[in-house]
Amino acid sequence: MDYVAFCKNFFAATSIPISLLKDSVPEYSAFGELLSLPSQHHWELWPMDERQNPAFCRLSPDFEYGRIHVDGTDYDVILGPIFSVPVTEQLVRQFIRELMIPFGYREQFTELLGSIPRTSHYQFAKHLMFLYQCLNQKEANDELLHKEDDHAVQNRNQHQLDNIMDAMENDDRHNTYYFELEMFQYVKEGNVEKLKKFLIDNTLLLKEGKIAHTPIRQAKNLFISAITKIEMLAAIPGGMDIEKTYQLVDLYIQECEQLQTIEEINALQYHMVMDFCQRLSETQMPEGVSPDVYQCMNFIRSHTNEPIGVDDVAAHVHRSSSYMMKCFKKELGIHIGAFITRCKLEEAKSMLTYSDRTLAEISNYLCFSSQSYFQNLFKKQYGITPMQYRKQTQKR
Repeated sequence: MDYVAFCKNFFAATSIPISLLKDSVPEYSAFGELLSLPSQHHWELWPMDERQNPAFCRLSPDFEYGRIHVDGTDYDVILGPIFSVPVTEQLVRQFIRELMIPFGYREQFTELLGSIPRTSHYQFAKHLMFLYQCLNQKEANDELLHKEDDHAVQNRNQHQLDNIMDAMENDDRHNTYYFELEMFQYVKEGNVEKLKKFLIDNTLLLKEGKIAHTPIRQAKNLFISAITKIEMLAAIPGGMDIEKTYQLVDLYIQECEQLQTIEEINALQYHMVMDFCQRLSETQMPEGVSPDVYQCMNFIRSHTNEPIGVDDVAAHVHRSSSYMMKCFKKELGIHIGAFITRCKLEEAKSMLTYSDRTLAEISNYLCFSSQSYFQNLFKKQYGITPMQYRKQTQKR
């Protein structure tokens, strides 16, 4: 194989620098060719473990290389450098100093480093394994993908320690734990009034961690974090249907991603918390409701997209239809059929607000006999048409 041509083609396809050594002597360097520089002999300084092939190598914790020995030859392919962080002036100076690049090439070298695609350690391992398979006609051990290099672990631990020390010195530590615990408990209980009072009365200045590089992305990430916690710690444990909970979370996140201001995101987050609390309040066993009726209520709520009737509901709790009809009327004051219709209409309200499905699609999904029947029931129940409801709620 023409290994020089192979390296040139790889660099042209990926923009990831690559070099070729023969008996540790450079034969080709993508950097050297682009900048008309003589090949450097710094490779011999690398602490290479000959038992590992392929292997990761680095001259400093900030830029990473990989090495592949071509079996049965004197050739080694060096892949890199790659960066998982933005290339800064400090990083450029460090790199030039490590490779002893003449000062006159600084501007060209800075531009070249900036053109290297940012690549995570995991992605880089994939590249290295692919090249290994091409050059040696066999697969590399996939432990390379799952083994985190010691430098990365050390850097993360040091970064975490620095952040903790800074936070302690500046009294800037996370303080949301007990606030979230109390809020999630109210949501889980479906206690709408207590939740409202808690959010109004609580004047604690919350200090969240930095999880993004821009204010808008920070707000969106915090929203996603909050709704995920509500999903796992309040909604599902509180009795909401699992699939419907996941669907509602997906819809809220999609809506959040479309917003362009922090004020809009914060308003949506408040609405989202209250929405989950309200939904959970409807799933709580009301006072004076028997376990049989409560089980039937949950069964109906989780089967709104099916053509269920009185017999299906009664069969769910192994009771007769006549018995359950009497229980429903006595305990809830309405017939089972009316409760089924009410649950379907509540589901329709959610779909009108959080989806773009047509009225025909919503009507079919909820198993109404016709679209006109669905529209008539909706207007009779809420005093406005489905389309009027959609326009009102989607403007919020």
